[in-house]
Amino acid sequence: MTEENPSFRDLNLRVFQRLPLPHVFFQPRIEPWFQWHAQRGLLPPDLQGLDLPQAFDVLPAGMRYLNYWTGIPNAWVKTHDPVVKIDSHSDSNGSFWRCATPYGELTETRQVNDQGSWRITARLVKGPEDFKSVRWLYEHTRFVFSDEIFERGCQFVGERGAAQFFLPRSPYQALAIELMNFSDLVYALADYREEIELVMSAIDTAVDPLFVQVAASGKVPIIGFGENVEAQLLSPRYFERYLLPYYTKRVAQLRQAGIFTHLHIDGNFRTLLRFFKDLPFDGLEALTPFPMGDATLEDIREHIGDKILLDGLPAIYFMDTFPVEELWAAVEKMTAYFHPRLVMGISDELPQGGGLVAWERCKQVAKWCLTH
Repeated sequence: MTEENPSFRDLNLRVFQRLPLPHVFFQPRIEPWFQWHAQRGLLPPDLQGLDLPQAFDVLPAGMRYLNYWTGIPNAWVKTHDPVVKIDSHSDSNGSFWRCATPYGELTETRQVNDQGSWRITARLVKGPEDFKSVRWLYEHTRFVFSDEIFERGCQFVGERGAAQFFLPRSPYQALAIELMNFSDLVYALADYREEIELVMSAIDTAVDPLFVQVAASGKVPIIGFGENVEAQLLSPRYFERYLLPYYTKRVAQLRQAGIFTHLHIDGNFRTLLRFFKDLPFDGLEALTPFPMGDATLEDIREHIGDKILLDGLPAIYFMDTFPVEELWAAVEKMTAYFHPRLVMGISDELPQGGGLVAWERCKQVAKWCLTH
């Protein structure tokens, strides 16, 4: 690629470097849609016989994540000290995970639904009796960066984008989404705050090696905090108490190494808007505006300051239940509001149920972006 005809990877970097762009940079997440249709033999004629990266070439558009529905693992690995003994097994229906600790046994079960996706059916932390056990587990757990996996992912993505991956969730979000039923976490924060905060501290310490190694690698240009921030999972008070200090500390580590960052926010977020412009991140990803979310594009423009917006097009506009004119109105408004601080994309991904209509609309947006 040349200066006059940059690759999508170059465009990706230019957005975050705040350099001029020749046109709007489109980077949709089509991976789940592609894999769902490929598994069922339903890919359209222009994708027959192609793999996922080649599907991005057909659009054409940029690719973001090296491990998102690609078959490539995340670029970090969770390891345990030898004292941790884990028993696990899985089959086509689900999985079972068990760990014996000095304070009791931890177990987790998952099942596979008819769409092939995994769902947690019994979470690791079921009540106060598990707090010491999970704390002990994380005191003997480390998250480490895999240079080999990252390089493999970079080769997979190629010049389609600056290959990115999600970091582990912050301690609060890990508890709220992965480790506990949310209602149990709410009660724990009211009744056992000191104990649950000790668990958060252990999770925070466990990810220390990952941030040190990513910052020292000199290879990662942009990284995502895959938080799935959602206002229904935390109050503004908890956002200030538990998330902001973590983000401030961790983003500072990465920024010192010259790494750009963005935060994944989806679902409802109106009650958190007042925090956005002062967040330490370079960009905000997946903000889902009305009619899917509880805020408008105007709300987003007013509250994110000079941050980069990643995505922003409501996914439902790619389905035939909405007139294509509504999609175009959103495309043009987003461009007017945010370009060049914009990575045009779908909030949050091309809908699997959108069928061939979703694919055709995605191609139309891709071609529009190349000329605007």
